[in-house]
Amino acid sequence: MTDALGYRLKLAIIAPSTNTVVQPEMDEMRPHGITNHFGRIHIPDDPVKNDADFDRLILNIREATDAAIEQVITCKPDRLVLGMSSETFWDGLDGSQRLEAHVSEIAGGLDVSMGSDAVRAALRCYGDIKRISVITPYMPVGDAQVRRFFEDCGFEIVALEGLKCSSPVQIAHTSQTELRDALLRVNDTSAEALIQVGTNLAMARLAGLAEFWLDKPVLAINTAIYWHALRSSGIEDKVQGFGSLLADN
Repeated sequence: MTDALGYRLKLAIIAPSTNTVVQPEMDEMRPHGITNHFGRIHIPDDPVKNDADFDRLILNIREATDAAIEQVITCKPDRLVLGMSSETFWDGLDGSQRLEAHVSEIAGGLDVSMGSDAVRAALRCYGDIKRISVITPYMPVGDAQVRRFFEDCGFEIVALEGLKCSSPVQIAHTSQTELRDALLRVNDTSAEALIQVGTNLAMARLAGLAEFWLDKPVLAINTAIYWHALRSSGIEDKVQGFGSLLADN
């Protein structure tokens, strides 16, 4: 028998336990007949004051990810979605591919949607984009990993700003005004698209609005991940309110 509510698609989505943005944003994007099933990667809300603290945050997430996957897949989902982004950029393109293979294996062979792959696929919707600007909530060590991934994929980052958020929970306290101002700062005239990474930054609706006044694609990581999960699963519903990616592609 088919699931009564998720009769079109069941998505298992894992995110750090400190993350308060990815779940409500992805729930707002959910078409009828599709259900989101969240598993939490248990991590503490430790202070992040420097690169060493950020490295420890990444280690905490890695140590708890497999258990979160094993728990959430007992609902028999159709696809695994990684609702965190820094880990998916770590160690460049090769590291991203290794992570995808690992989490798919833990999930019993499920197909995976995650930030690094999703953004690359999303950018292809807008033609031969090569020059991008990026906003992150990370410390410099995390920014370097984002830069490495995109450069491995053939992109040039013309501007990048890391907001250096002081703890995992504090990422979600970044205001819409702060995010708007960050977009304006990285909006180099040569940038063909603007990218926001860090799934605990509440950018999904703001990115859609920003496309109107910046006149170029503005891709929020949560929108890109959810778009990738839908389209890769054969769901073509257009969703309004989150920018051109979900509305037109």
